[in-house]
Amino acid sequence: MTPLILELLRLNSLILTTGDRLVAGLGLTSARWQILGAIDAAERPQPVAWLARDIGGNRQNVQRIVNDLHRDGLVTFESNPHHRRAQLVVMTDKGGKALGAAMHLQIPWVNHFTEGLSVKDIEVVRRVVARLRERIEQAQDADQAAE
Repeated sequence: MTPLILELLRLNSLILTTGDRLVAGLGLTSARWQILGAIDAAERPQPVAWLARDIGGNRQNVQRIVNDLHRDGLVTFESNPHHRRAQLVVMTDKGGKALGAAMHLQIPWVNHFTEGLSVKDIEVVRRVVARLRERIEQAQDADQAAE
């Protein structure tokens, strides 16, 4: 398992670095792109804590990035009827255009580095990685419940 973890860490680093270069011209980073994607994928506006949970990130780091996105006009905040202090994060038209442009750039990028890989193999890797993530999350949840 250790060699697989090391490969995943290396891959993650390469994806983030390459993603940063890919979207730099849009005023984005991989982290900003990821958060815009999480906002877009959500069924309804969510507070920062929920976005952090959805991407497996630290709430404070996500809050900092959301604040930067807000400063740049890519997201706005709305009142949360369920929690006074935890505002809802909503993508603006400008943010939607930036995300759309990033996704447009992503298509040839993904097609290039997945060339020669079968859809079946990619799906197997996705399922294995998702199962490992789920197990780690379950262990973390159990540890937090025991505290």
